[in-house]
Amino acid sequence: MKLKYFIFFIVGSWAGLCNTATAQEKLTLQDAITIALQNNYDIKLINNTAAIAKNNANAGNAGMLPTASGTFSTGGSRQNTVQTQSSGTQRVTDGAKSTNMSYGVGLDWTIFDGFKMFANYDRLKALEQQGQVNAKAQILTTISDVITAYFNIVKQQQLVVASDSALDISNLRLKIANNKLEIGRGSKLDVLAAKVDYNTDTSTYLQQKNQLATFMVTLNQLMARDVNTKFSVASDITIDNTLNYTELANQMQQLNPYLQSAMLSKKIAELNLKQVKGNRYPQVSLNSGYEFSRSTTPTGFNTKFRANGLTYGVTASVNIFNGFLQRQNERNAKVEISSASLSLDKVKQDISAQLTSAYQNYSTFLALVKLEHHNVDIANQNLDITLAKYRLGSIAPLELREAQRNAIDANSRYIDVQYQAKLAEIALKEISGTLNIQ
Repeated sequence: MKLKYFIFFIVGSWAGLCNTATAQEKLTLQDAITIALQNNYDIKLINNTAAIAKNNANAGNAGMLPTASGTFSTGGSRQNTVQTQSSGTQRVTDGAKSTNMSYGVGLDWTIFDGFKMFANYDRLKALEQQGQVNAKAQILTTISDVITAYFNIVKQQQLVVASDSALDISNLRLKIANNKLEIGRGSKLDVLAAKVDYNTDTSTYLQQKNQLATFMVTLNQLMARDVNTKFSVASDITIDNTLNYTELANQMQQLNPYLQSAMLSKKIAELNLKQVKGNRYPQVSLNSGYEFSRSTTPTGFNTKFRANGLTYGVTASVNIFNGFLQRQNERNAKVEISSASLSLDKVKQDISAQLTSAYQNYSTFLALVKLEHHNVDIANQNLDITLAKYRLGSIAPLELREAQRNAIDANSRYIDVQYQAKLAEIALKEISGTLNIQ
């Protein structure tokens, strides 16, 4: 039996799998990522947080704009009064009714607060940028999870095909053993052994199919859609073998969202110190307004009173002493800057270590892909020759089973190292901030 006979089983298994999936959705990697970016709950939540930070980044929230307010009040009283004049005359009034009403518009504007408003505005802008960076980090994480889950299904799909092919060979071996027994050239023991191996391979095949279904549920969950949705995926794992460590390291310094977020955290801490130092300076505010008031008092010197007009003024205040809290707050702000700087250094070291480890894995698995591909060819040729000899009766069933196991193991290792190489590629692109749907 030639090698093409074993390949025939592989192709046949793929054809059967494809025919089963014809009524199912053909899900490409690009489609999976697009659906996840639209539906994923974590992305929606982080986008809402980023939207709040964007809404907060305005001059009014920073305290740079004036505030205007309108007021209105009205009231009255009804009293029994007794008034004694200097001459001794008493004036008694029962049920004296008094009324009052006022309304107006006031304007307050802090024109100087020790530059705190400018520092606060810059801080709000930095928080807006940090919200966008955090959203990007979540998007990268989601894309990474989707790609990993997608190619995990591709890997499992290939393992199902490999198990199905192994099952076909075990079925062929069982038929040959039965045929030999019928013509008196075989033994019942060979038939039983072939049946046990066939059942074992059947069990493996069913378990692989179960895992495939489970991994499809996981991908549906990442895409935030009905977990029972059926679909088919690509038939092979494509690996980008052109990644360069130096280029990735440079891109990481510019694009890694966690590094960008740590830099912004340090900037925010520095702006917070500027705000605290602003309390050392005086605060100057302008105020103006228009007011109208009217009152009636039948028992007063003036029974009616009415006034209206403009009001204006300048208010200035300065903190002279607040129990050394100013110095304490400035020291704490400086400690926060130090902590932010340490966090930034730690993030730099962590992502550099992650990049180095991921690139080492990437290089190693690329070499293993080539090696295991060669091993697959050798194992399949060995199985092809061994199966031909078994049909001629020149070798024992155990030798065929051993060759079959070697072929299965070689194919499984090849599929696994392809998947591991893809995971390393995904990790490198995620760390460098260049992960996309390509």
